[in-house]
Amino acid sequence: MNTNSKLRQMTLAAVFAGAITLVTAYMLHIPIPTGGYVHLGDTLIYLAASFMPAPYAIFASSVGAGLADLLTAPLWTVPTLIIKALVALLFTCKSERLLCKRNTIAVFAASVISPVLYSIAGCIIMKDAAVFIPQLIGTFIQAFFSGILYFSLCAVLEKNPRFLKRKLAKNFNSHR
Repeated sequence: MNTNSKLRQMTLAAVFAGAITLVTAYMLHIPIPTGGYVHLGDTLIYLAASFMPAPYAIFASSVGAGLADLLTAPLWTVPTLIIKALVALLFTCKSERLLCKRNTIAVFAASVISPVLYSIAGCIIMKDAAVFIPQLIGTFIQAFFSGILYFSLCAVLEKNPRFLKRKLAKNFNSHR
């Protein structure tokens, strides 16, 4: 990847990180009893991971969601940095299409992996196994609605004859 392409990727990752922070922390931010909250920021995490190679997607996802937690629920920052990096790794930007087989499976995998890991983190943070189920339910609801929104946005983007992903792919040479 040439220097110009790296700079574009870093810029796109920074834009996604900022958008993830704002959407996660302030748009449809619904607190749950464990101290976490339901949000639609995962939709942007899924999109970032579908548009950018892994290192950039991990940065955008972890930093964006981590900053949101730092602003709104600081106890969750470290688990979020790890969990959102893992979620980003489930997706690929290699396909011409956003709704490829891997990304479709990734949404469903993220809907299981993220709630389970956040529930385990909740038990550790709260030092109470009783938070597992409320955390699991809240995070599953978040992942479910983020997945629906992701599928909807991808369908709209892919209907566009100048589909954004093809345009971005011409600018970036690296794929995972």
